[in-house]
Amino acid sequence: MAYIGQAPTPLPLTASDIPDLPATKITSGTFPALDGSNLTGVSAGKVGQVISAVTTTATNIASTSYADTTATASITPSATTSKVLVLVSINCNIDRDNSDGWVGIKLLRDSTNIWEANEYIAWDEAGGVGAIKASDQASLVYLDSPSSTSALTYKVQGKSSHTSNNGQARFQISNNPSSVTLMEILQ
Repeated sequence: MAYIGQAPTPLPLTASDIPDLPATKITSGTFPALDGSNLTGVSAGKVGQVISAVTTTATNIASTSYADTTATASITPSATTSKVLVLVSINCNIDRDNSDGWVGIKLLRDSTNIWEANEYIAWDEAGGVGAIKASDQASLVYLDSPSSTSALTYKVQGKSSHTSNNGQARFQISNNPSSVTLMEILQ
């Protein structure tokens, strides 16, 4: 490093420079391990628990009404003030002969619809009968405020835009995985 004028005189670090750290920790060359367990004064925003579930069960939905995709996970919040961060990664596509189509998905907490994308999650241009359709891995992130300490089940439902021309929404195609991860955020 270049200096204008004289270079400062290097001084060794001593225990008096860091009063809350025992001198033995400095002289021995080891420092205490750090983790979040010693945090004080922080009450909100901590992760209370994490639940994750993966499904590879191939599911075809030949309906324009929503039906279960088998992507689901359950959590029991520890306080009514807790929030639940829902992370979904779902493998899906639309399969429809000679016609365009799309998949709709929605997220439910128990039987309550809390998020919905009614159109264009997995859009596919027209292909002939037996044409190979590409699958998508759609992602969804939702912060829920359930105000509950009861067991809660979050699940993804899907539907097809059309049922004509063999239209169906397909999930976990060729047993590719979908996942639902739930994180309790303490407040």
